[in-house]
Amino acid sequence: MSNIDKSPTLRIMAAAVLALVAISSCDEDATEIGMSLTDESDKLEVGTTNFTVTTRTVMADSVLSQSSDCYFGRVKDPETGSDVTSEFTSQFHILDNTYIWPEDKILSKDDNDGIVADSCDIILYLSSPFHSADSLVAMKLRASEMAIPMEEGVRYYSSFSPAKAGMLRANGISKDQMFSYANLNESDMERGSSNYQDCIRITLNDPYTAPNGTTYKNYGTYLLRQYFENPQYFRNSYVFTHQICPGFMFQITDGLGFHAKVTNIGLRTFYTVQGDTSVVSARVVLAGTSEVLQTTHITNDNESLKQMAAETQHTYLKTPAGLFTEVTLPVNEIKSGHENDSLLAAKISFTKLNNLSTDERMLPAPNTLLLVQKDSLQSFFENGRVPDNVTSYYTNFNIDKTNTYTFNNLSSLITYLWNQRTQGMKEDPQWEAKHPDWNKSVLIPVTVTLFTNSTSVTSVRHDMSLTSTRLVGGQNNPHDPIQVSIVYAKFK
Repeated sequence: MSNIDKSPTLRIMAAAVLALVAISSCDEDATEIGMSLTDESDKLEVGTTNFTVTTRTVMADSVLSQSSDCYFGRVKDPETGSDVTSEFTSQFHILDNTYIWPEDKILSKDDNDGIVADSCDIILYLSSPFHSADSLVAMKLRASEMAIPMEEGVRYYSSFSPAKAGMLRANGISKDQMFSYANLNESDMERGSSNYQDCIRITLNDPYTAPNGTTYKNYGTYLLRQYFENPQYFRNSYVFTHQICPGFMFQITDGLGFHAKVTNIGLRTFYTVQGDTSVVSARVVLAGTSEVLQTTHITNDNESLKQMAAETQHTYLKTPAGLFTEVTLPVNEIKSGHENDSLLAAKISFTKLNNLSTDERMLPAPNTLLLVQKDSLQSFFENGRVPDNVTSYYTNFNIDKTNTYTFNNLSSLITYLWNQRTQGMKEDPQWEAKHPDWNKSVLIPVTVTLFTNSTSVTSVRHDMSLTSTRLVGGQNNPHDPIQVSIVYAKFK
């Protein structure tokens, strides 16, 4: 029986069992399924049992912040009454089609006949506001030039502040600007067009003094002249970041009530050229994209989070960088008496509790959850892994039917944990005591990227948006216990 997991017959029948067990209602039905799948000389015996799963809330403290999704703003969390602030840094990517007209074609010149930029700005395109009613809330930001770049290969967490780490240039650009989600600096006609996207426009038209002490008309002029004087610095994004522009940090300095996703970032330089038949307005755009490093800095009220984590009648999921739910799987109980049986299925659902408040500003529940072995939580994100359906899984919120997050089959995880424990105990009788988290996994809100027109996952990152929900569970759970439904199989 020890080789039952490797049996081709069992694997074929397992698929049928999983489909049929979904509609069976008791152990007797499951047994009949096994009898119907095989002949009298080779019957598959199937049984089902439920086991109680325990959960608790754990603090995230901070999460790996490298992400293609940037969020920006400061709001009061209606659940805790405390402020949540999201700030970020971005570098700029040299696109493959980046083009600047030949120097002798540029008409924009200064008194010394040197080329200049007509203007320069950074534009942040926005979507997914915290609350649409807050579109006119007045906020103030500061865009600060970095002195040194954030480095690829360094693992920056959401608690890391480049400002506190001394990474901002002391005498560099530090531009304060008022803004709101609905950009009233744009005309009604512009904002009313079908292709308009809400944005924050940060002008960089003041005189700019470079690190070497040279002063330029504006930041765009510095970029243009560097392009012609040192073209080698524009050959790729890495060199550009380390020689020309280490990036910018965007901080909230005043205001409360704005929080939105930054979908695109552009560093734009505008200049005038002589075309073949007419004068042309030209521009070069460098983009803050996933090809360069972007990091997020989150400020939460840790005392409020500690109080929530201490509640025992439910558990929490809260982002950004807030609260996770720890899940303890009863692996020993599941395998007791079934050491040589195969686990065909292990289904578990986590039920979302309704909000206690009717406040329309209550944060939404996270859409996607990752279940990952607790001991490998940190390495999962740091190594850029994707769910393998053995030690890590993901699922989406089922709001229409069950109001749950359901993992349909964790049998590979339970088998993996059992084998890990068995091997460990052979080598050291104290192994289980030395590895108290061996049977624990963690539920984490994430964003999942799929291949185009595919269900295959390309990346999994921490959800940095504003979400929160309570789940059935906790040490003093007043509701029906969380259970994992196990389907065993063996040949008679």
